[in-house]
This record gives sequence, C-alpha cells and structure tokens, in this order.
Amino acid sequence: MLEELEKNYGYLFEDELLDEINNVGVFKEVPEGYKLIEIGDYIKSMPLLVSGAIKILREDEKGDELILYFLEKGDTCAMTLACCMGQTKSEIRAITETDAKLIMIPVEKMGEWMSKYKSWQNFILQSYHTRMLELLEAIDTLAFLKMDGRLLKHLRDKAMVNHNDLIQVTHQEIAHDLHTSRVVVSRLLKTLENDGKIKLNRNSIKILDL
Repeated sequence: MLEELEKNYGYLFEDELLDEINNVGVFKEVPEGYKLIEIGDYIKSMPLLVSGAIKILREDEKGDELILYFLEKGDTCAMTLACCMGQTKSEIRAITETDAKLIMIPVEKMGEWMSKYKSWQNFILQSYHTRMLELLEAIDTLAFLKMDGRLLKHLRDKAMVNHNDLIQVTHQEIAHDLHTSRVVVSRLLKTLENDGKIKLNRNSIKILDL
C-alpha cells in the first residue's frame, strides 16, 4: 500500500504522514457499481481514491437519484469529510463509476492530522474548495442548462473520468443519472448524434465533441 500512497500522494504529504496513513489505512479494491457509502449511514472512515472514479449522488423523497459530481484519483469527498468531522449521518450515496482502489482512513484520525500535519490541512481545505465549486457547477447546470445541455455535459464528464471517449452505458442508466425518462434521453441522444457531437452504438456512446 505504501507504494500506491507514494505514487499518488507523495507530492502532497510528508513522509511521516504517508507512514501514518500506511499504518492505519485499509486498502480496498472494489468493482464498478460498488456502493461505498449509503444515505443515512454513519461514516466511520474516509476514502482516499488511489485509482478509478466514484460518482456522488443525492436522492429525493421518491427515491430518484441525481448525480452531484465525480471523484477521480487523488480526490476525496467533501460531504464525507463533513459527516466524519460532525459525526452525522451521510446525506449522499457514493458508487464506483469504474473499478477502483481506495485507502480507507479511520474517522478519528481526521481531526488529529488537521492539527498535526500542514499538508493534510491543506489537502482537506482544497478538497472542500474543489467540491464546493463542483456543487455550484451542478446547481448552475440544473438551473440554467436545458436537458440537452445537461445530457452532453454528463456524457463528457463520464468520458473524462473514464479516460475514454467510448462510454459503455444504456439510455436507461443515463436517464436514471439525470433524473429523467428513457424516452427523453433517447430522443436527445439522437439529436446530439445528428448534430455531430456523439455516435450512438448498441449500449455504448462515442463522444465526438469533448
């Protein structure tokens, strides 16, 4: 695990902190679609993402989901941090977008390292800042973009976190992520294809306009 830590976080953290993370962290390899955090759970550890991608979702009173943002290698989740520090129940769901490797950090280390290591404090504050910007972007997308704009942005985001312009996804899965119907998604995808922005294949979509 120390090799993975040094490779992905060595430029951020001092050697002493890397050693502590190696000693107390739990390394996990999880497949695509794995539920890391559920709404209503108390969070006992915070994930550091070593590889892969995670999508963070909210749920309405009907049980419908909406994607807030994606996490990539080197990221952690601000909402997870807030729940860890405040010892409150999670208000988000975290599901792996791809196969992923993570290091789970015990919650009791969060406050200790904030005062002990300047690099950890900077990392946490920067994570809050980055996730806040992404939340504002998600709000802007909902408030100001029409559904075709939201759809294209969603496809581009998925392509970027997967590092592949060919996305393996069904129309129903996209509809679920965007909190809309499959019929609407299928119609808008065809429009985007006619506009030369994507190429539709069976259960996959190639992004032509990244």
